[in-house]
Amino acid sequence: MQVEIWSDVVCPWCYIGKRRFETAVAEFGHPVEVVWRSYELDPSAPAVRQGSYAERIGRKYGLPPEQAERQLHRMTSLAAEEGLDYHLDQARSGRSFDAHRLLHLARERGVQDAVKERLMAGYLEEGVAIGLPEELAPLAVAAGLDAAEVEAVLEGDAYSAEVRADEDRANDIGITGVPFFVVDGRFAIPGAQDPDTILSVLQRAWDKRALEIVAEGDACEGDDCAI
Repeated sequence: MQVEIWSDVVCPWCYIGKRRFETAVAEFGHPVEVVWRSYELDPSAPAVRQGSYAERIGRKYGLPPEQAERQLHRMTSLAAEEGLDYHLDQARSGRSFDAHRLLHLARERGVQDAVKERLMAGYLEEGVAIGLPEELAPLAVAAGLDAAEVEAVLEGDAYSAEVRADEDRANDIGITGVPFFVVDGRFAIPGAQDPDTILSVLQRAWDKRALEIVAEGDACEGDDCAI
């Protein structure tokens, strides 16, 4: 069963959602193929923004500095509950387009989840500037990608069309926030839901799939049997 997840590597809720999803999958007990889809929270972002994370949040939502700091503290506490060590005061926000291009390369090489994990940890826990190729590339290589391939992607425009296709599909579906999970192409989970909620949707999708597989076999209907 396939689960597509639209998210951004600079999204604090997306990393929390990843951990909650992993907890649900561990309980699920059936094979799940995860495909990470591209979604840029701010496609117009520069390589690196100036100012602290709290200042950016304050400007975006019109919050006074004290309230913005409280929001960051709450997010850090929620992340800690999932075993994540956020340091949002060190985060250097910026363009994530190149990161998404590398994730498409990573999918082709069979290491997409590992690269996704490394990029999110780098940005949210270690203060890596994801928008700078010289800081992005080592993360991708450490997660299993070939250094020469990473360099070639970052120096060109490979996988740009694939990123845009993911974002166009997100727009068609009506996705306005991430994370956003699409289970088996039929069930949607918006946001970083708790593991029990995610598990219940996975089970519903699996049960529905099993019923459809059974329904595809030859069968008699009343006195009529197709031969």
